[in-house]
Amino acid sequence: MTAITFFRDHDEKYLGFTCLGHTGYADEGEDIVCAGVSALVINTVNALAAFTEEQFETEAEVPGELAVRFAAPAGHDAQLLIQSLVLGLQGIQDTYGNDYVMLKFKEV
Repeated sequence: MTAITFFRDHDEKYLGFTCLGHTGYADEGEDIVCAGVSALVINTVNALAAFTEEQFETEAEVPGELAVRFAAPAGHDAQLLIQSLVLGLQGIQDTYGNDYVMLKFKEV
């Protein structure tokens, strides 16, 4: 299962997220669920870098693990991109179920 945890402050501004694990829907290289999650997550990171002024760090120590941390609560554009990521991931979760994709939201 892939677990994606979104971190927000008390005003529900995003502070970052982590994405951990392989969905296990199919064998590596044939897993359409994992490919969908990966495409959404990587595109979001690339869009944050290309289309916003947000300062953030990424960490990817091993395959299947990615962490994104904003230097300050996400601004409008970054907030919108993260909300778009959540929408896409919820669609995958709704279609394939919690056995493969689990979304969590934590206030920090």
